[in-house]
Order: sequence, then structure tokens, then C-alpha cells
Amino acid sequence: MRSLSLVPLAAALVAAAGCFNEPEPAYKSVPAANRVYLKEKGLGDLSGVGDAFAAGAAIDYLNLDRNQLTNVDAVASLTGLKWLRLNENQLSSLPDLRALASLRRIYLRGNRFETVPETLKDLPALTDIDLSGNPVSEIPAWLAEKKGLKNVSFSRTRVTKLPDNLSAWKSLQSLQLGDLAISAEEMARIRKALPDVAIIF
Repeated sequence: MRSLSLVPLAAALVAAAGCFNEPEPAYKSVPAANRVYLKEKGLGDLSGVGDAFAAGAAIDYLNLDRNQLTNVDAVASLTGLKWLRLNENQLSSLPDLRALASLRRIYLRGNRFETVPETLKDLPALTDIDLSGNPVSEIPAWLAEKKGLKNVSFSRTRVTKLPDNLSAWKSLQSLQLGDLAISAEEMARIRKALPDVAIIF
């Protein structure tokens, strides 16, 4: 059995933390015409930023971190999105995002989600999900059975146990479960089920 202690520390930290902590210039890797950067703009809703979404389906990257948003319905029409950042808002739900078939990364850290948004089930390209810092108490079975995921974080949530079937998560690169009330027995079960995943408890 392989545990995190046998994974090179630097690689583990990059895999388990770096994927969610976007370096400030990273968004500039996306062509200017294909990105919208609205971090820390004091937004309570998206009604006044229609011009920013004028490129529509051509937008690849959207950063709405650290606003006061309670809904992001307008995002559902940006069908070309690949990277969506909604960290540190006031969100407790998401609109139907099924049209975002190319979405790879969705970061929802520090919101008010009590359950995992079910719309994530219908995003076939999704690789990264960050729900850390939310009052989520349960990881649904469908999420643990979702193939293609690479980086998942539920740190600082109310989760105490993972679903029984974790077979689809064997291909994860990183799984963040920091600051959770998980028993030693459950930790051992998770490590055994995911021997090649960088896991942070």
C-alpha cells in the first residue's frame, strides 16, 4: 500500500495544493479576447456586467472570485467556458450548467453550499472541483463515481466519510480532505482504496 508519505513531498504539494491556488498571472495564459477577470469588484449580481460577457461562447476563462454574488445564472450561457472561478462569494446553489460541455475547472471555495451542486454531474470534461470551505456534509455517490476527475478538494467542510465506492477516483492526482473530522479507520480505508493518489488529511 502506498501512502502520501511515500510520494515525493514536492510533487504531492504541487498536485494537492497548487492546482487550486492559481498563480496571479496564470489567467494571462488565456488570450485576452477569451478571458473575463472580475475578481474583487464588489459585485452583488451580474446584471451590470453584460458587456464583459459580450464574447459569449468565445470566453474560456471567468474569474468572479471575492465578490458578493448569490446567483450566477448568466454564466450558464457562456458555453465555451473551460475555467470558472467563483471562490469566496455567497453562493448556495448553481444554475443548470449542462450547456458548459467544455468546462474543466470549477472552483467554489468559501461559499455557502450545503450540498454538492448536482449540475456538476452533467459536465463531461470536468477535471478539477474545489468545494473547500463550504458547509457540505456529504459527498454524493455520483461524484465519487464520476470519471475523468484529477483534482478534488473538500477541505474545511463537514464531511466525515467518503462514499463506499471510490473506484472511479483511482485516477485522481490529488484529493484534499484537510481539517475534517475523519476517523483513523476511514483515513486508512481511503488510502487503501486510492493508493496512488496524493491525499492531504
